[in-house]
Amino acid sequence: MYKTKHFVQKCTDLQNISVPLPRFLNNRNAFELFLHLIIYMGLLQEKLARYDLPQKYKAEGIYPYFREIQGKQGTEVVMEGHRVLMFGSNAYTGLTGDERVIEAGIKAMRQYGSGCAGSRFLNGTLDLHVQLEKELAEFVGKDEALCFPTGFTVNSGVLAVLTDHHDYIICDDRDHASIVDGTRASFSTRLKYKHNDMEDLEKQLQKCPEGAVKLIVVDGVFSMEGDLAKLPEIVALKHKYPGTAIMVDEAHGLGVFGRQGRGVCDHFGLTDEVDLIMGTFSKSLASIGGFIAADSTIINYLRHNTRTYIFSASDTPAATAAAREALHIIQNEPERIQALWDVTNYALKRFRDAGFEIGDTESPIIPLYVRDMDKTFLVTKLAFEAGVFINPVIPPACAPQDTLVRVALMATHTREQVDRAVDALTRVFKQLEII
Repeated sequence: MYKTKHFVQKCTDLQNISVPLPRFLNNRNAFELFLHLIIYMGLLQEKLARYDLPQKYKAEGIYPYFREIQGKQGTEVVMEGHRVLMFGSNAYTGLTGDERVIEAGIKAMRQYGSGCAGSRFLNGTLDLHVQLEKELAEFVGKDEALCFPTGFTVNSGVLAVLTDHHDYIICDDRDHASIVDGTRASFSTRLKYKHNDMEDLEKQLQKCPEGAVKLIVVDGVFSMEGDLAKLPEIVALKHKYPGTAIMVDEAHGLGVFGRQGRGVCDHFGLTDEVDLIMGTFSKSLASIGGFIAADSTIINYLRHNTRTYIFSASDTPAATAAAREALHIIQNEPERIQALWDVTNYALKRFRDAGFEIGDTESPIIPLYVRDMDKTFLVTKLAFEAGVFINPVIPPACAPQDTLVRVALMATHTREQVDRAVDALTRVFKQLEII
C-alpha cells in the first residue's frame, strides 16, 4: 500500500514523472484516470497495467485480433460487416459448414443432450466417445486412442505424465506451444534442437544416458512455416540410440497427407515406427477436441494418469459426432483431398512467381515472410481492407526476425479466389516495399 501511495504522490504533476508509464498515457485526462485507478488496484493490477502493446496497435489502427465473423466459416465470410476471402482458417478439408457434419452434431445433441456434465473418468463417457476412439485408432494405425476436449490439452496433459525425472524430452524448437507447455509440466529433463536440424538433434540425444527414455516430440507439419518434420531421419536416430521413442503431432497433417488423409506418419510409411500419434478435431475434422493414439500399454497408462483427461469435462456430444462424421467423409471422398492439393500447388506456384518469400513449405500452409513486426500488422490490415483475411504471425509463434503472414488453403477454395488473394497481397507487399 505504501508503494502505491508513494507512486501517486510522485506523479501528481505530469512534469515530475520518475517511473516508467504505459505509452498510451499521452494526455492529462488519461493520466489522471490512470492515477485514480492505481489508488484502487493492488500490486498485481499495477504491474499488469504497464502491458500496453495491444493499446499501442489499436491506437495505430493495425490491431488484427478477435475480429467477429457473422456466419459459417467457408472460403468467404462476413467479418465485421465486410465480406472477405478466408485464407486464415485451418479447415483444410472445407467441412466446417458441411450440412452432413452439422446434422450429425444436431442429432447427437438430441440424443445425448448438450453436454456430459463430468469427466471421462467418471460419468462423462458416452458410447459415442468409444466409437470415435476405435475409429481414430484404426485410421491412424494404432491399438487404441483417447479423446480429449481440445488438442491443446492432449499435448499439455500427455507430455506432463508420459516420462519421469530420470527421462528426457527432446523437441524441435518450432514445436507448438501446447508441446512446450506439456514439457514444462513434466519432471523430465527438457532439451531442444534447432528446427529440422538432424545434426543438432543427434547432439541432444548424445547428452542423454543410455538407460534413460529419450522421447522425441515433433510437429508432423509445422503450423506456421508449413514444412514437414524430417521423420525418416528421426526414425533412423531412434534406432541408433536405444531407449528413444517418438511422438508426432499430426494436427496439421490429418486430412492433408497420407492415404485418405491419415497424416505425415502414413505419408512417409513410418506409422509403426512412431510410438504416439496426436491429432486434433479443430482443423480437418471440422469440430473441437483432440486425441492421442498409441499401443495398449501406453494408452492404459495415459487413461489413468493424464490429468487433463481425468479432470476435464469430456468432449460434448455434438463435437464428438461432428468429428466422427468428418472422419467418415474424408475417408469416403478422396477427391476432397485431391482438390486441396490441386489448389495448394496452384497457390504455391502463384506466390513464388509473384516474388514472395515462402520458405520451405510443402503443405497448404503458405508463409509470406515480412520480417518486421509492425509491417506484419500493417500487411494484415491492408489485406483485410482489400478483401483478404490472413493471419499475422509474430513472437512467440516465430522468431523476431521471421515474422510473417500465414495463408492457409481449403479444399473448397477455387483458383479464382487464389488469384484474387495473390493479386491483392502482391499490391500490399509492393506498397510496403517488402517485395
